Amino acid sequence: MAGERVDLTGARETLLMTLYGKALESRLPNSLLQDRFADEAVRRIDYDFSRLKVDGNLGLGFAIRAKTLDLCVADFLARYPDAIVLNLGCGLDTRIFRLDPLPGVDWFDVDYSEVIELRRRLYPPRDCYHLVASSVIEPDWLAVVPRNRPAMVLAEGLSPYLPADEGPRLFARLVSHLAGGELMFDAYSRFGLKLMRLNPAIKATGSEVHWAIEDPRELERAAPKLRFVGEIPSYKPPEGARLSWSARLFVGLWRLIPAMRKVGRLLRYRF
Repeated sequence: MAGERVDLTGARETLLMTLYGKALESRLPNSLLQDRFADEAVRRIDYDFSRLKVDGNLGLGFAIRAKTLDLCVADFLARYPDAIVLNLGCGLDTRIFRLDPLPGVDWFDVDYSEVIELRRRLYPPRDCYHLVASSVIEPDWLAVVPRNRPAMVLAEGLSPYLPADEGPRLFARLVSHLAGGELMFDAYSRFGLKLMRLNPAIKATGSEVHWAIEDPRELERAAPKLRFVGEIPSYKPPEGARLSWSARLFVGLWRLIPAMRKVGRLLRYRF
């Protein structure tokens, strides 16, 4: 069977980095994420993934972030079985297939039209699953999203690629539209953006990163309905995670360095 050709550039191409990292981690015998869907997608895509220079440590980082978000979404859906999920800048993320939510949940994956078209070719349709072809910073796509149900809003690997003035506007627009719920996304300090620019995959794709967040409470000023709940440091494995000794060593060393602990973290808000 011929592979699925991709023609993505810039920030859009970085979704292949994330997908490949998750696939690599999922091939490990003690995988944290166990994302067979990502692995199958990588095997179907006609693309030279070696140019992204994704190694095991980067794959582990993606898996820890994804698993942490999976657990938070699963907890939210257990509390609100009639919820909606907004997955912003979804790329080729397979969270809906990993979590397999109950039929009462409406799930919206939002990304550029060429990304959504690729998703249609790679992944099966399912009930209550909506693919929205739009830039997340365009306001019109929100018209298809219900306003009167609890919402879990996710933005995994999106925020640094947003223009610094557009990120706060996006979240303010979301919480104004939605009745209430939670928002989770990974944010990076200015030092974190500097490190991202050195990443071989970022260089290979020609991507640019813009939006740094030093103080998570600054978003409360831009979107007054938001209330900052807390943050989870990068490379903090979920409780009960079984990692190899080398992975534990890498995670431990990363978290020992104060500047590295603040490079990137998952921020959590309620609204």
